[in-house]
Amino acid sequence: MEKFEILQTTMVPLPVENVDTDQIIPARFLKATTKAGFGDKLFYDWRYDNRGKPRPDFVLNDPGYSGSVLLAGKNFGSGSSREHAAWALAGYGFRAVVSSFFADIFQNNALNNGVLPVQVSGSFLAELFNSVEIYHDAKIRIDLANQTVINLDTGHSEIFQISEYKKKCMLNGYDDIDFLLSIADEIRNYENRKLL
Repeated sequence: MEKFEILQTTMVPLPVENVDTDQIIPARFLKATTKAGFGDKLFYDWRYDNRGKPRPDFVLNDPGYSGSVLLAGKNFGSGSSREHAAWALAGYGFRAVVSSFFADIFQNNALNNGVLPVQVSGSFLAELFNSVEIYHDAKIRIDLANQTVINLDTGHSEIFQISEYKKKCMLNGYDDIDFLLSIADEIRNYENRKLL
C-alpha cells in the first residue's frame, strides 16, 4: 500500500445518507477476484444511465469537482461486507472518505485497502459540504500522524479516531503481512525465549 501521511486536496461531495456497498459497487460486478478495474465501476448505477452513458448530474461526472477525498453523508458503507467497495474507491483514486458515521465492516475494509475513513461530527461535515458548495476548489488537510482534519476554507479542525495498529500500518504503507514482516526479528526473539 502507498504510505498515508498528510493529504491536502480538494473534495468530491456526495451529500447522500445511508450509502450502502451495493450503491458503491453493484453486485453484478463482484465476479472479479482482482482489484483491477473496480474504479471504473464505482457508483456505476448513479454514474451511468441504462445505455452506459455518463449522467451529467452525478458528481463524479462533473468536471467542477475533483480531488482524492470523497465527502460523504452519514452512514457510509452500510449493507453487505463486500471488500470490493473499498477496491472501487481506491481504484478510482480516493485516498480518504470523510463522513459522520461509517459501517464497521466497511471501515475495516477501507483501512485494509489504503483508504482512510475519517469520522467527524455532523456539524463539521455540514461545514465541509457548505465550503465545497460555495467554492468547488475548497481544500481539506488530513494529518494522519496527528489525527486531525482541517477545513482549509474556514481554518476549523477536528480530531478523528483510528486504532494505533491501523494508523501505524497506513503511515508506513503496510498491509497486515508487511506489518508482520516488519517485526519478524521481535517475533523470532519472542519464540526463542519461549524455547529456553
